[in-house]
Amino acid sequence: MSNTARHRIDELTNEIREHQFKYYVLDKPTITDAQFDALLGELSQLESKHPELLAPDSPSLKVGGGFSTQFEQRDHLEKMMSLDNVFDLEELGAWFDRVEKEVEKPSFLCELKVDGLAINLTYENGQLVRGLTRGNGVTGEDVTLNVKTIKVLPHQLSGKDIPSLIEVRGEVFFPLAAFNELNESLEEAGKALFANPRNGAAGSLRQKDPRVTASRPLSLVVHGIGARKDISFDSQSDAYGLLAKLGLPTSERFKVCSTRADVEKFISYYNEHRHDVEHEIDGVVIKVDSIASQEKLGFTSRAPKWAIAYKYPPEEVVTKLLDIKVSVGRTGRVTPFAFMEPVKVAGSTITNATLHNGEEIVRKGVLIGDYVVIRKAGDVIPEVLGPVIDRRTGKEKAFVMPTHCPECACELRAMSEADVDIRCPNTQSCPAQLRERIYYIGSRAALDIDVLGYEAAVALLESKVITDESDLFDLTAEKLSKSDFFTKKDGSASKNVATLLSALDEAKTRPLWRTIVALSIRHVGPTAAQALATHCGSIDAIAKSSAEELALIDGVGATIAESIIDWFSIEWHREIIRKWSAAGVRVVAEEVESLPQTLAGLTFVVTGGLESFTRDGISETIIAHGGKSASAVSKKTDYLLVGAEPGSKLAKAEELGIPVIDEAKFKELLAGKG
Repeated sequence: MSNTARHRIDELTNEIREHQFKYYVLDKPTITDAQFDALLGELSQLESKHPELLAPDSPSLKVGGGFSTQFEQRDHLEKMMSLDNVFDLEELGAWFDRVEKEVEKPSFLCELKVDGLAINLTYENGQLVRGLTRGNGVTGEDVTLNVKTIKVLPHQLSGKDIPSLIEVRGEVFFPLAAFNELNESLEEAGKALFANPRNGAAGSLRQKDPRVTASRPLSLVVHGIGARKDISFDSQSDAYGLLAKLGLPTSERFKVCSTRADVEKFISYYNEHRHDVEHEIDGVVIKVDSIASQEKLGFTSRAPKWAIAYKYPPEEVVTKLLDIKVSVGRTGRVTPFAFMEPVKVAGSTITNATLHNGEEIVRKGVLIGDYVVIRKAGDVIPEVLGPVIDRRTGKEKAFVMPTHCPECACELRAMSEADVDIRCPNTQSCPAQLRERIYYIGSRAALDIDVLGYEAAVALLESKVITDESDLFDLTAEKLSKSDFFTKKDGSASKNVATLLSALDEAKTRPLWRTIVALSIRHVGPTAAQALATHCGSIDAIAKSSAEELALIDGVGATIAESIIDWFSIEWHREIIRKWSAAGVRVVAEEVESLPQTLAGLTFVVTGGLESFTRDGISETIIAHGGKSASAVSKKTDYLLVGAEPGSKLAKAEELGIPVIDEAKFKELLAGKG
């Protein structure tokens, strides 16, 4: 038995180290967190049964990877521990039992387990002097220059009682909205994508050029203290209060619980609301709040006994990959996607998942016929993470990217040597690109035109009511009568006709940046469009600008600038602008100054459905009247505007004492009567 156990321990040790290398050094894990935890758990159990086989360098005793990279290695002043994990309430109960044997009636601090990159920040006399990754817990990588680019992190502590020395532990993360936008821009540029926000945070923080890190909207939250001088506190919750007073970014999503039941309620609440948070979480961390009790409980070789991580079930499932197909997007990019046996994940049944591009399929080693791991978080598009190698039968086959467009038969090609994507160059008349562009114009991301969904876009083009997007705002009831989609069986106009024409008129008044987005210029999303609208003031001014002038605009840059120049160099593109302008579509920025700035200096957060405003419309109204529209409730929020069926933001506002108003009260503020 001992030889069998030794052999299995050796296998597990090698496998775990390989996965640690892929995770910590390459930022390209090939298994899920749950699968890694299972391997480490099996190793720990075997070592417990056979202590004579426990090696001093076993992965079960060490924290993280500790592998050498291009960054200089430095020691932490105080060892940076990891956390032990539990996966159900029974295991958590066992941890409670162990704690309560040593500590009478402990209080517990519960906080979210941010799925990001652990960081250790050293401040000397209030000055940030060093930023290290966790590494092996003793030694980490020096990423000081890069971590200093994170906007929420102070380089100098504030307040009266600044300690002479303090190590602050935290987590660098990618806000979900920003991560999705980054991956979209990488995909449009034909570059490799980040598999998930944690990889995005790690890859962005560990760039050789800090300017690249600075261009990524990383954020950070602190949750612990290592070595320190001239600062003391009695509890973990007190420590967080002191860190906040020093100007450090602490989370407001923690709670001190006096009973096990309260802890379980916290865990249950965020399991249901994990997608209401601006960053990914994979569980809840529970800490004994009293520092004296923490010291009494002590540590194992790798983790504190006074803290535990409750890990949520992974939002990943396994299903069979039946086929790989391709779709052609609005900018011509050919995207392979997985067609799978239906499977339920993250609350919805899915049959399709993105595979991004041909190189990603090769990198992930996915074959048609494989069983594959699928991940879906909230509203994020489902993604294939990789194959389950052990379930292969030998009948699987490799996917080959097509050489010609499946819609117009045009030969596909990369736009440049650096582009990993292949595209259909027939941008003007490729049916797939036309459908996608028309559909996109009507989406909430662009001009938000009621009725103009995918079916309507297909109908308009197939009936030749329009030939491309330039005809869209010239539609009339007579023209729409040529399409079966817009007529009843008796030949009379359907109600969709009046609705669409009214929506088109309304779309003409949308802000300039939305018109820019609707043009489907490669790389130009909402952020760049807003920057262009603000700086240039009109589409004509954008068209007349040089690449150098556009590149200097904050939020644009050289790549987007070249794409804009290329777009306006094409005659039929310029014809779109001419026809839209003649039809009354906004091509010049609205004079925002003419609107009364009744909301100046006020920050609003909105939750629930409103009667008089769309989700995007309320945000635009707030901004146009001088206010700020935020996505998350914080102490800086002035008002929470509540509509029908509000989400968890309401409870957060009530907890923080933020004023809650309804739509009627908001309109009073808008009119200057508040």
